[in-house]
Amino acid sequence: MFDKILIANRGEIALRILRAAKELGIQTVAVHSTADADAMHVRLADESVCIGPPPARESYLNIPALIAACEITGADAVHPGYGFLSENARFADMLEAHKIVFIGPRAEHIRIMGDKIEAKRTARRLGIPCVPGSDGGVSDETEAARIARDIGYPVIVKAAAGGGGRGMKVARDEEELAHAIATAKVEAKAAFGDDAVYLEKYLEKPRHIEIQILGDGRGNAIHLGERDCSLQRRHQKVWEEGPSPALNASMRSEIGETCAKAMRDLGYLGAGTVEFLYEDGQFYFIEMNTRIQVEHPVTEMITGIDLVHEQIKIAAGAALTTRQQDVRFSGHAIECRINAENALTFRPSPGQIKSYHPPGGLGVRVDSAAYQGYRIPPNYDSMIGKLIVTGRTRNECLMRLRRALDEFVVDGVDTTLPLFRALVRNADIQNGAYDIHWLEQYLAQDPPIEAVG
Repeated sequence: MFDKILIANRGEIALRILRAAKELGIQTVAVHSTADADAMHVRLADESVCIGPPPARESYLNIPALIAACEITGADAVHPGYGFLSENARFADMLEAHKIVFIGPRAEHIRIMGDKIEAKRTARRLGIPCVPGSDGGVSDETEAARIARDIGYPVIVKAAAGGGGRGMKVARDEEELAHAIATAKVEAKAAFGDDAVYLEKYLEKPRHIEIQILGDGRGNAIHLGERDCSLQRRHQKVWEEGPSPALNASMRSEIGETCAKAMRDLGYLGAGTVEFLYEDGQFYFIEMNTRIQVEHPVTEMITGIDLVHEQIKIAAGAALTTRQQDVRFSGHAIECRINAENALTFRPSPGQIKSYHPPGGLGVRVDSAAYQGYRIPPNYDSMIGKLIVTGRTRNECLMRLRRALDEFVVDGVDTTLPLFRALVRNADIQNGAYDIHWLEQYLAQDPPIEAVG
C-alpha cells in the first residue's frame, strides 16, 4: 500500500479522496492555488503545498509544479480526481518516469479513450455496440454528405478530441451539414487544439446511460451497474440516478457484462465509465471516461462498494477481490449537482457563503467542501457540492430528496437548489419519463414551470 498520496485536485473531489486515503491509513498531501489557501481539503490534509496562482494552467494543470510537490513531500502516488489532469496521458507518463504511481488507468488506455475516433474503433473491436457513423474523421463535405446519406439524417458532427458539448453540431439536411462541419471544426480547434471531426447518427429521444466498471489490469473486470444521466443542460449532467427507470435487470446484466468483458480483453486498470445513448431498446457507445466520475456516489450507495478505495488498492497492485456474482444492487439513489449558479440562467455566482446548512437524516449524503464563510472563487467550476439521497424504492428516494432539498440552506450566492426543488415535484421526473433533451425543453418555457419554486 502507498505511504503518502498527493491529491492533484480541489473542491469536493479532493476532500472525497482525502477521506478515502485516511480510512486506508495513508498520509495525504493537498496541493492548492493561492485562491484555495482556505479550502477544506487543505485544512484537513497532513501536508499542503501551494503550487501557483489562481489560473488553473499555472497551478492545477502545472505538471512540473505537481511533480515538484511530490518530490518535496515524498508522495509515492498521485490521485488526479476528475477534470484537470485526470485524463492526461502525458501526466501519467511523467509520473511513471519519476517513479510515482498514477492512481488511474495506464497511459495507453487514456490515449485510446481520449481520442473519440480511436475510442469508437476500439469499442467496435471489443464488441461494444456503437452509434452508426463515420469510421474515422471526415475530411471534406463531399465525404460527409455521402456518409450522412448512408446513415440517414439527422446527424451530429463531433470533435474527435472533444468533450463537454464543445465542437458538437446537429445537421438535419445536407445544407445544414456543411455549416455544422465548419462550425464544429472552428470550435474544436479553439477548445482542444485539434479540428478533427466525425459524424454519428443523431438520436431524437435517447437516454444517457453509463456503466461503471472496475478492472485490475490482470484480466479481471466487473461492472457495478448503470447510472442514468439523461437530465442535462448543454451536454452537462445535472441529475444522475441509479438504477435507470428505463432498464430492467436483464438489460442491466447484458450491457454490464458486455462492458466488463471488453475491459477484461483490454486489460483495463482502475475505475472507468462506459457511456451510451439508449433508445428503443438499443445501446450505442459514445465515449469512455478513464477516471472517477462526479456521479460515482450513486453507484456507491446502491452497491456498498467504495470506488475510491478500490481505485487506490488497484493502483497499489492489488487484484480485484469482488467477483461479479458478489455485486448486489439495493434500493435507488439520486444525485443532484448543487452549483453556485443562477437557477434559471446558470450564470456563475462566485462569492462568500454567509449561511450553510446541509441536510441530514437516514439515506442522505452530502459531498461538499463548502462551509459557512467559505468564499467561492471565480476561477474554477462552480460546484458547491453534491446531494445524494437513497431509498428502498425510487418513490421513497424522491420523497426523501424533496425533504432534503427543502432542508438545504446556502445563502450569500445564487444556487441551483430552486431548480431541483421544482424538478423533484415535476410529474415527468416522478414518472422517469425524460430523455437528454427534456431539461433544455423545460427551461425554454416562458417562464419555466415552477423553475424558481
